[in-house]
Amino acid sequence: MKIPDTRTAGIRTTMELITAMDRYPVVPDVLPPDQSRRRFVLGASSLAALSVLPLSGQVFADTPRPTNGPQTLTGNQFDLSIGFQKVNFTGKQRIATTVNQGLPAPILRWKEGERVKLKVTNTLDHDTSIHWHGIILPSEMDGVPGMSFDGIKPGETFVYEFDVQQSGTYWYHSHSGFQEQTGLMGAIVIDPKDPDPVAYDRDMVVLLSDWTDTAPEKVYGTLKKMSHYYNFRERTVGDLVRDLKTKGLSATWNERAMWNQMRMSETDISDVTGYTYTYLMNGVTPDQGWLGLCKPGEKVRLRFINGAAMGIFDVRIPGLKMTVVAADGQNIQPIVVDEFRIGVAETYDVIVEPAGDSAYTIFAQSNDRTGYARGTLTTDIALRAEIPAMDPAPTLGHREMGMDMSGMDHSGHDMSGGMPGMDHSEQAKPAMEAMDHSGHDMSAMDHSGHDMSAMKTMDHSQHTGKSRLAKAGFGSNFDPLAKINHVDTEFGPHVDSHSDAPQSGLTDPGIGLRDHMKLYGRRVLTYADIRGLHPTYDKREPSREIELHLTGNMRRYMWSINGLNFADAKPLELSFGERVRIILVNDTMMTHPIHLHGMWSELETGDPNYIPRKHTIIVQPGSRISYLVTADAKGRWAYHCHLLYHMPGMMREVRVV
Repeated sequence: MKIPDTRTAGIRTTMELITAMDRYPVVPDVLPPDQSRRRFVLGASSLAALSVLPLSGQVFADTPRPTNGPQTLTGNQFDLSIGFQKVNFTGKQRIATTVNQGLPAPILRWKEGERVKLKVTNTLDHDTSIHWHGIILPSEMDGVPGMSFDGIKPGETFVYEFDVQQSGTYWYHSHSGFQEQTGLMGAIVIDPKDPDPVAYDRDMVVLLSDWTDTAPEKVYGTLKKMSHYYNFRERTVGDLVRDLKTKGLSATWNERAMWNQMRMSETDISDVTGYTYTYLMNGVTPDQGWLGLCKPGEKVRLRFINGAAMGIFDVRIPGLKMTVVAADGQNIQPIVVDEFRIGVAETYDVIVEPAGDSAYTIFAQSNDRTGYARGTLTTDIALRAEIPAMDPAPTLGHREMGMDMSGMDHSGHDMSGGMPGMDHSEQAKPAMEAMDHSGHDMSAMDHSGHDMSAMKTMDHSQHTGKSRLAKAGFGSNFDPLAKINHVDTEFGPHVDSHSDAPQSGLTDPGIGLRDHMKLYGRRVLTYADIRGLHPTYDKREPSREIELHLTGNMRRYMWSINGLNFADAKPLELSFGERVRIILVNDTMMTHPIHLHGMWSELETGDPNYIPRKHTIIVQPGSRISYLVTADAKGRWAYHCHLLYHMPGMMREVRVV
């Protein structure tokens, strides 16, 4: 199968290839005449929609119907219309990009094993598209303009048609321009063809998103001119005085010099913050609050989806334990937690058991602590729960720079069962002291869990795959003293930082969550906790490794992979059927959710027998993580950071031939 080169097809710029942004106009302030009579939306999508009802179609006769939340469409044939719609989330009327006049778009309910047909009509005055996030399908149905198809022209209808090969919680969104930021996203729930291994009485979609009244093109342009524009927590004179008193002149001076060299602030957790964003839960603002009704004693399955453009959320339900049963649509071995971080594009399913005659707040605070989305889970529409205060705002440190050699702080999470397959007793300090790093003598280490001999001869910059590799499932468990290689393209004014001592991203719940067990008694989910419910599907060892560095310049707001932006990078080529390991090293001080289209990313958590499958992987600042990919889908696939304003640069094309 010969895949035409993008550059020979007349598509030369990043914008042209992934979104056609060069031709994408700002969303109008007023509706076109033919759409001016459409229904006015007030913080919710369809006033008759019932996401909080049992998705089986059952309705309580003895409880009122909630009036907020997206509509649910079921079956195997769907008619979806993309158009402009008036919305008002902040007291100011704006125009959103919606599906069937709803924000969020309707929930699509499919059945595993069936063939679905979706007719998508574009009523906009510019191109659009829909990408079915996490769905395994033919490349021509993936919905990425410039790769899988040409996009949907104004006035035209494109028919997506494919077999549903999976079950679980997923979502869909536009891959054109900034339409995702203006509202074009919705949930997908796929019922399994076999009995569901997860027992529950009712399920509810909880779709998180971020809304701004500012045109996204203007937001992006502002970030390019002044990357810290939306950060209102910059250091002040008061901070300087406080640091001088507590740290002394020398330490304060050195700290300030370090941050000046990094050309960013330790408070730069998010590019766009709650000072600009209104965070939504199922299209409902925090002031209004989404409402989910259940009966006393029911087991409720909450299907969390992060459909935000930029927002990363830390989710908890005070007073309720959450049993996580699925990650990115795939069932996992249940794990009980109090809190979890959900990156952009990730999904998590949790089981909760609300007590009778009680109300609970579903609280999703942004990871920079500048805002939150919230809802109420209750057995009685008249009951409400207290809204908790947000946790203190975190600050960046040496760890986020990839400079911290002190080791992991495990106080924030329970390690008793978090690292299955790893024998920490054999990798303790004595073993490390016995290592002769000059000769790479690994004889003093116990390699029974994984093969460390690969560290001696691997040249990551060449990616030849000729050396011996760590065994499948153990790629994320690496020698913390091993040399990190940076290719030549990573050096220059376009890259302002390098992680030379990245830590494992497996046991790290993320900045702002690391000490929550000690401070609040809240157990936080980590990737190390996740094990697949079913045995590993492909038990082959990887034949080669591909190491990619997530790079950028925060001050100039330039994002790249291995120092190359999308327009200048060659596609990654995989041979059909091969099994490879992808290693991601985050050289930046921002969190990046990385999404590979068309294939599963099998996260290496240390248990080769139950490797979990995900479609989106969070890479924490200054960290390293790995996953396995079986190249079982021919075609051209997008591979990118899912932060919308990072995507133009931090992206690759993957070709499976």
